[in-house]
Amino acid sequence: MKTERRKEERKEVDPVFIAGIWLFKDQSGYRQKVKDIVQGALFPEAGLDNGTGHAGGAGGLVVVREISLFSYCESCLLPFSIQCHVGYVPSGQRVVGLSKLSRVADVFAKRLQDPQRLSDDICAALQNSINPAGVAVALQCWHIQFPEVLRCNPNPKHLSKSDMQGWVQASVCSSSGVFEVKGNSFWNDFLALLKFRGINLEGGSKSCFPVQSWCPSRSLEVPLCNGHSTKSPNNGKVSSKPGHAYAAMVAAVTSILYSLGEDPMRKELIGTPYRYVQWLMNFKSSNLDFKMNGFNLGKLCLHKTGDVVNSQCHIHSVLNLPFCSQCEHHLLPFHGVVHIGYFDEEEGKHIERSIFQSMVHYYGCKLQVQERLTRQIAEAVHVVFRRGVMVVVEANHICMISRGIEKVGSSTATIAVMGQFSTDPAAKALFLQTISNSTASGG
Repeated sequence: MKTERRKEERKEVDPVFIAGIWLFKDQSGYRQKVKDIVQGALFPEAGLDNGTGHAGGAGGLVVVREISLFSYCESCLLPFSIQCHVGYVPSGQRVVGLSKLSRVADVFAKRLQDPQRLSDDICAALQNSINPAGVAVALQCWHIQFPEVLRCNPNPKHLSKSDMQGWVQASVCSSSGVFEVKGNSFWNDFLALLKFRGINLEGGSKSCFPVQSWCPSRSLEVPLCNGHSTKSPNNGKVSSKPGHAYAAMVAAVTSILYSLGEDPMRKELIGTPYRYVQWLMNFKSSNLDFKMNGFNLGKLCLHKTGDVVNSQCHIHSVLNLPFCSQCEHHLLPFHGVVHIGYFDEEEGKHIERSIFQSMVHYYGCKLQVQERLTRQIAEAVHVVFRRGVMVVVEANHICMISRGIEKVGSSTATIAVMGQFSTDPAAKALFLQTISNSTASGG
């Protein structure tokens, strides 16, 4: 009987595990209570005498800046990146441990959210738990685009810690207490302290980014309840008759929401299972047939640096091809750029950049790992350019950022070399320098 009961339990958990185990990790956002975090972290701290001024535990502004967080978009279940800035004005001759401000923000981030509600939740929780004179919260948020948007970006920027390439951006803020009193300087002081770090949120207000313009999936037509859509299959949209498999996927995602303690019929979650399944369908295995024929790129001449390199040889480079893929280990996206270098077999034999972009999209839009993606692109190009191919892939992995080790700002680079690039250090160094030069120039 015990064995049968365990089997039944596994059957109930399996769909949730397969479709969204990464969300389960963050159930702590629903279980933790703010008062439990703050309790014991309020410390006595003297302020200035009445009428003298504002400082310390009586009116001194405290701001914790650039708290890196990830939350989950309630419209599509995808993680979004956050830079959180929290300020408060102590009262009652006491201050709160600074780490608690970050922990409280993290609790609300680990729930299904939209930027404005997240900001409001953090602000209200701190106001109610530590009873300060006032609280200010400002969030800078970035939501990943859908693959077709990244693919169509003609001028992708190079990856950097400060620039989420192609992501939808929103800035929101919330305030309470003295920060809302007209005529005092606390809000302006808060913004001024953010400017010290290059953060300019002048004019930020609660109404500047309505939720409908935040999530890219909001442009999709969704049903009045979690079920079928009336969208046509064009432009990556799912058929209005998705069949049993699609309906089962929507049902599985709905079970995830139930398991998190959410109500799938809450108005903000209507259509969310559909939109998350639509995201996954971007990475459905396909049999795209593309042909490698004729393109024209500028050439990089290899100057003679020794016996290894022939001065008559040319390396062609195709840089900053954007992609978005799905980690097959965690079902979370990773995105970035691909750089391809190759020796031409014959003078003037080229392939158009759009063909390379289609190739990158083909290998990227499926369940993948970055190492395999790099190898597969190199092998595909090597079929045409047998003399030598080198591929460099640079990517940010949401599975490294929003779960597990949570290393915000990290990126991963991988290299695959074939043919002459594997035996010619000078050629390899030249191509890598070309990528570096492109990065430095913003190309």
